[in-house]
Amino acid sequence: MKRSYSAFAEDIPSYSGPKVARDSYADLKQLSAILGHIYTHPGLQILPGQRRFSKVPWLVPMLELLPPSSIGHLKEWGLSTVFVLAKNYNKLVHVWESVTAMEELWHPQTNSFVFPEFEATILLEELEIMLGLPRYQRGEEPTISYTVEQINSWSILAYITTKKNDLYSMTSGMHVHLLPIAQWITSQCKWKTTNYTAIAKAAAICICGVILFPEFDGAISFGNLSIIDSISEGMKIGQAVLGFLYAGLTSAALGGPFYGSVIALELWMGMHIQFWAVEDLTTECKTMLNHPLAYAGGRLHMSTRAWCKTAQVKGIQAWRKIF
Repeated sequence: MKRSYSAFAEDIPSYSGPKVARDSYADLKQLSAILGHIYTHPGLQILPGQRRFSKVPWLVPMLELLPPSSIGHLKEWGLSTVFVLAKNYNKLVHVWESVTAMEELWHPQTNSFVFPEFEATILLEELEIMLGLPRYQRGEEPTISYTVEQINSWSILAYITTKKNDLYSMTSGMHVHLLPIAQWITSQCKWKTTNYTAIAKAAAICICGVILFPEFDGAISFGNLSIIDSISEGMKIGQAVLGFLYAGLTSAALGGPFYGSVIALELWMGMHIQFWAVEDLTTECKTMLNHPLAYAGGRLHMSTRAWCKTAQVKGIQAWRKIF
């Protein structure tokens, strides 16, 4: 049944002035009013899903075997920082108490962290700088066309290998497993094949799956596989990485598992909350040694001679007080 515009308009409350608008927005920001929000469960000690962000023993040995030509492709595609983060991934220490305390401030409707006096969120421009991804330029919209079609993971992976046994081992259900891809890369490098582009594409799937799109234990979805594959075609993926992180933060805020780039979140927290660069500091910051900021490049790079403003903060209760 069709509804007239007048009937539809009756459902929209009229604007009642700035004071009512401010009060309505203040009500919206009340995290305690959101059904199922983890803010209402102060006894939470472990963020659901955090155990899937464990060490990846096969990652670094595989990356150390990559031929220079394949590494050159990764740099050409804008994955230099992601490659460095992946190569040092097993050195990084995730401070889950701080991540959990931040997660408790995430608002699923505004996609922002609601602090007592202000709101803040991770911006696309920040994420691109932090992860060294190709920058999205305003005004590029008319030059980009999208074709919506069913994602065929085998057609993407077929660029890497056409052997059915390999393809079966790399996929199951709606997911792609990273370990078999890493094993294929290792075998190609040991045989000294010259499939440099194919090796680079496979390596991009592995490092982006671990750093940018972590979701399941050692696996990524077909959708994220397609996004990673588009990097070699010159597509910008910053929006996809940020949107995936937003979705993971929302999932965890409502009691589901956390997923998305925890490294991007920790880079943002380190830049805004935890660290302060000090030029004349004579001692190394022990906390910085295991923080993603130590491996970020470009303008964001921060040496270990930095002052950690939260070095003495221990435990989730202390982090809650900080925020």
